Amino acid sequence: MEVSIGQTHFYDRIWAALIFFTRLPFWRLYQPPKACYETVVEHWPLVGWLTGGVMAATLYGASMVLPYQVAVLVAIVMRLLLTGALHEDGLADFLDGFGGGGNNRQRILDIMKDSHIGTYGVIGLVLYLLLLFFCLSSMSPEMAALAILAADPYAKMLTAQLVSMMPYARREEEAKAKVIYRKITLVSGISLAVQGLLPIGLLVWYMGIAWETLIFIPALVMYFLYLLIWRRLHGYTGDCCGAVCLMVELSVYLTLMVT
Repeated sequence: MEVSIGQTHFYDRIWAALIFFTRLPFWRLYQPPKACYETVVEHWPLVGWLTGGVMAATLYGASMVLPYQVAVLVAIVMRLLLTGALHEDGLADFLDGFGGGGNNRQRILDIMKDSHIGTYGVIGLVLYLLLLFFCLSSMSPEMAALAILAADPYAKMLTAQLVSMMPYARREEEAKAKVIYRKITLVSGISLAVQGLLPIGLLVWYMGIAWETLIFIPALVMYFLYLLIWRRLHGYTGDCCGAVCLMVELSVYLTLMVT
């Protein structure tokens, strides 16, 4: 029997988000109703607490027994394993589509749906991973771990706004995950804000850095990416969400380096 969103519980939706955004076997423990997957972006930053926490703990712990740059690399690999490179796949598809599709909306969507990776995707992934590696390597282990804990949920919180800022660019049956996220409600928006702002607020307080710059610049990056997506597609896709999330997160690290 089909279950509607209104018939589901809060914990069902959190389970759905954990199953959807990670490769950990949460599905073996519990299977939430299918309708819950329409709300996964509402708990995306909460998943970021898990993925960011594991990555930060790996980096900090590994730095005690390994050369620091090796520890950074191990932490990056750990997150790729944890998420199944879900967002990196989106970044590659996004760059291929927007790089090779020109201003042709349908061509961009077709390229993004193609499972093969192209030149733009390869170059973009290499540059992204290099920037991520060197950003984290330039910080102390403690600073890098705290930055990861803050940047991961904050980037996911900002990216989740795309769901309310524009419609889905494809038909539901064409979606990779076979689900379209519902619009963010007022209650969900407040929950998202708490999930995303609390970790970065703690980082600002602990490190004693200017919060305005650290919060504003990533938000500006997200807004300009939104404008690009709207101008080319007039709607978002899952690949767009993954790409924006990674680029916004990277902008947090770059901002920390210059503040």
